[in-house]
Amino acid sequence: MRAQPSAPVPPRRRVVAMLAAGVSLLGLTAGSAAAQEATPPRQGAAAGGAIQLEAIDVAGNGTRPAAAIVAARPQEDPRGPIDGYVAKRTLTSTKTDTPLIETPQSVTVIGREQIDALKPQQVGDAVAYSAGVFGNVFGPDPRVDFFLIRGFTANDTGLYRDGLQLFNYGFAAYKVDTFGLERIDVLRGPAAVLFGQGGPGGLINLISKKPPVDPLRYIEVGGGSFGQKYLAFDLGGPADKDGHWFYRLTGIGRQGGTQVDGLDENRGYIAPTVTYKPDGATTFTLLSSLQYDDTGRLNAFLPYYGTVRPTVLGLRVRQSDNVSDPSNNTYRRMQANIGYEFEHVFDDTWTFRQNLRYAFSDSLDDAFLGGLGYADANQTQIARYRFRAASRARLFNVDNQAVARFDDGLFRHTVLMGLDYKNFQLNDNQATGGFAGVPVPNFNIITPNYGAPSVPVAPYLVNYDVFQQLGLYYQDQIKLTPELTLVVSGRGDFTSNEVNNRLASTQTRQSANAFTQRYGLIYNFDFGLAPYVSYATFFNPQVGTNFFSQPFKPTTGDQFEAGIKYEIPGANAFLTVAAFDLALANSLTSDPTNPLNQLQLGETRSRGFEAQLVANITTDFNVVASFTSYNLEITKGDVGAIGRTPTNTPETLASIFADYTIPTGDWAGFGFGAGVRYVGRSFADVNNTLTVPERALFDAVVHYSRDNWRFAINAANLADKRFVSSCQSVNACFYGEQRRITASLSYKW
Repeated sequence: MRAQPSAPVPPRRRVVAMLAAGVSLLGLTAGSAAAQEATPPRQGAAAGGAIQLEAIDVAGNGTRPAAAIVAARPQEDPRGPIDGYVAKRTLTSTKTDTPLIETPQSVTVIGREQIDALKPQQVGDAVAYSAGVFGNVFGPDPRVDFFLIRGFTANDTGLYRDGLQLFNYGFAAYKVDTFGLERIDVLRGPAAVLFGQGGPGGLINLISKKPPVDPLRYIEVGGGSFGQKYLAFDLGGPADKDGHWFYRLTGIGRQGGTQVDGLDENRGYIAPTVTYKPDGATTFTLLSSLQYDDTGRLNAFLPYYGTVRPTVLGLRVRQSDNVSDPSNNTYRRMQANIGYEFEHVFDDTWTFRQNLRYAFSDSLDDAFLGGLGYADANQTQIARYRFRAASRARLFNVDNQAVARFDDGLFRHTVLMGLDYKNFQLNDNQATGGFAGVPVPNFNIITPNYGAPSVPVAPYLVNYDVFQQLGLYYQDQIKLTPELTLVVSGRGDFTSNEVNNRLASTQTRQSANAFTQRYGLIYNFDFGLAPYVSYATFFNPQVGTNFFSQPFKPTTGDQFEAGIKYEIPGANAFLTVAAFDLALANSLTSDPTNPLNQLQLGETRSRGFEAQLVANITTDFNVVASFTSYNLEITKGDVGAIGRTPTNTPETLASIFADYTIPTGDWAGFGFGAGVRYVGRSFADVNNTLTVPERALFDAVVHYSRDNWRFAINAANLADKRFVSSCQSVNACFYGEQRRITASLSYKW
């Protein structure tokens, strides 16, 4: 495939091309490759390669200049830092370095500056101001990041780190500390055509911090509510005089209590990374991390009456009650990963990438749980049982990508060809106790009876699962005109699912293959408006079996989406508005004759609208706002559920957050921010007769920066509103987070 002469270059592009040529003549480019896909050198990305430039006006606000006098700045790295809150580019939606304004799918990017302003405790907090996403579904949880996208569960197959899946199945889960992240990409809608196994709602791609070009020295200490305290550091920069080696060492240690009596949340996290750039065309980055968690369950499946509504005696379970019991509430996990990102630019046309990672997670989850309702008519005694899960997961991912940018004489193309492979292995041991023999004492909501003796457990599931996926994919981003882009994507998946039932001494094997596709069309007007339409299908093979050791069929479905993206002229602001119609088939529903079994009878449809605005009003004033409304309906399944909305799923979300720093004068460096998060009502039962009320939560931050110091006080749920995050059923409700105040002091040099 030979590159052809380019189409005529618009005047603005000619100015930029001439400017880039002048920079090249001055010797500022490294190597002969055009490096259209290479990572550009800038703070936070490893040095080397050709410098890519974008036109800006002399004020630097990203608008098209009125005159021919332009400045230049390095193009944003889609895997690196963001200037303010407004991202320009992404790799997540197309796996190619593509401007967001040319991407026919709804995407939100959360940068490090926004993460630092919010001080999120977990990923669910970080995405709280993103359209379409309902995070912390089951309240604060130090074990797992639970989240829904467009009404569908996405934390199982939709959590990614650096473009590779962190597959969560059963009670084996990966959780990433937000201090180790550079940015978070939220992709809404099916993404199976590029990533393989995946659900309908979308995915969250966590982008790790990588070695910076310039020396970085950062340390932070903090603490706050529930006796929490932490120490964090971030060190990096060049490791040699020739500019070939770069490093970064990021770490954080947390210790302290939680909103639940007698339950701590302790964590240690460290992430060494190294980048090697032998020349301007080749980059190799080694990524690794190690994390240890020592905590427990904050929520123990509480009754609807006593949390959302009062009991028959007018009582409520206190948010601080440790229904699992401090002496019987343990969660420990050791997780680690090691891998790399490799990229080589061959010439003006071809670029090759390979991303690889091996990860493991060993965890023990042992607690008394509710979920059985009350044991007495006065609703004062919560029935409990003991649950124990020991999980050992191993996950290997490798993704090979070849990108070609060329002109065929009629159209310009960005072609992506890929081959990826995933191998997931899980030792899944689950046991329970208290149903036979010695019972677990009930929990008294009037006088908490802590210190209950443990009871023996008996295994009911001892499985060794192996899931493999091989995928071949192809994508062509075709410039039909300088303004009109057509995206055509297709993928073939070949999967196998093996379940070894050690209790029954049986083995089940299943193969499932599928073809998924995506088509998108987007038109870019000169004044920043970009309407688009897209269609995508998805394929999600299921791991494991039902209660009778029968394998599940893959879930499938499709989505139609239409929207508008708008880069507001004269402002560094980005607006996305989208409408979607999303369908899921073969969804799992509870077996009414066996609570331990699941049936594949369900079909669910989500039709809705969402909007996201991100703006750097000035360099010192940032705003992010979102609105989501959809109608989620069960269209097939249990007769009593048809036409109903699934439980624990709010259908309306809205949020706005603004942060301002005084730039000059006696108060220079002093800043403040505030936000509000609205979550609409949801249902606690299949018949939709029991509701979980809507809520509005307020957040605030006050901060002061001087020289290299920064002091901040953050408050989440400032009014300390008591609320239930969601209910799975009448006997499984989960309290949301109480007011959390964090004070932090950092120094950067």
